[in-house]
Parts: sequence; structure tokens; C-alpha cells
Amino acid sequence: MSKSAKAPGEFWDRRYDGDDYVFGQDPNLWMASHESLLTEGMTALVPGDGEGRNGVWLAERGLVVTTVDASQVGVEKAQYLAAARGVEINTQIADLRDWNPPKSTFDLAVLAFVHVDVDERTAVHHRVAETLKPGGLLLLEGFSPDHLGYGRGGPSDKIMMFTEAGLREDFADMLDIEHLAEVKTVIPDSERHGGPAMVVQLRGRRKNR
Repeated sequence: MSKSAKAPGEFWDRRYDGDDYVFGQDPNLWMASHESLLTEGMTALVPGDGEGRNGVWLAERGLVVTTVDASQVGVEKAQYLAAARGVEINTQIADLRDWNPPKSTFDLAVLAFVHVDVDERTAVHHRVAETLKPGGLLLLEGFSPDHLGYGRGGPSDKIMMFTEAGLREDFADMLDIEHLAEVKTVIPDSERHGGPAMVVQLRGRRKNR
């Protein structure tokens, strides 16, 4: 386990310390591309939202948003960004590995570049999927192993990255998967890991059962 994985809050507190926003203030493009599926009043959960760029964007579209992150510094900056944009978000400070979220509560969950150790990933993914109401939407994007040597940023160990097979296995019992693919994309230069990237993108709906 990496040092950052042992104490993610401390690691990200150091990364987020300062006035700039490490990954910018614009939303994740994969999430934003689904704007037509969002309606005012939907409840949304954004685990690992860091400095709040995705949660604030959703709140600007009238969603009732809860964001969760291990970094107190990140959460405080998310609150500041929300206030500056004239919206409200609910924030929680929690390590996703120890987090105990409510079940069957949210219409939408977004996991944008939330990479955890492989032996903890499935449990985290299950907990996030369980927060969705039946038919609730999950959007996920993260680096694939092919990103190593191709683009900037992301985990240094490919075992922490996503594959189509791994994600399909993680969510097989939880989601009806509508889209799952590895793609070449370009991450905006406003983000610290901006530039060409190899990612896996997933869209799925919580199974009715």
C-alpha cells in the first residue's frame, strides 16, 4: 500500500494546500457529457470530489449534492467554491474505505478518477453503487493501464488503474451497464494531469431488485 493510501487525508491536504485548484474548477468532461440526463431536484453523490469541481457543477444545475472527501482542506475549498458560485452543497470528510454511506438514497453517483488499492476497490465500488436508488445512474471515469507511458498523472502502479473486465466484475451484481469502454481522450490543460489520456468510462443503472 502506498504512503498516500495509508493516510489519504494527509496526502491530499498537502496537495490541495494553496489558493489554486489542483484539478481546476471545471467539471469532469465524462460527467458533463450526460447533462441531458440531469434534472433539477435530483439527488447526487460525489465521492472523492476533492476541491469540489464536480459537486459544484451539479449544484449549479439544480441537483441536491453531497460530496465526500478524505481531505479537510479539499472540503473547505469545495465549500468556498460553492459559495463563490452561489450554490450549496452538503460536504462530508471521510476515507472512502471506512465510510458508511446511506443505501438506496441517491439518483446519481459520480466517481471521477477515484483510484484506490485493488484489494479495497471492489468494496468501495459496492458501497457507492448501494447508495443509488433502483434505476439510479452511476458515472465513472478513471485511468487505464495503457495510460502509463502515454499521458501525465494518475497512479504510478497499473494495478490501481481500471480495466473493462475489472469494472464489469466489480459492478456485475449491482448495475445494468449501459456503456463501458476504454478510450483515448484529452484532459483539459487546467488540470494538473491534463493532456492526452487513456481512460475507462462507465455508465450504469442500479438494478431493480
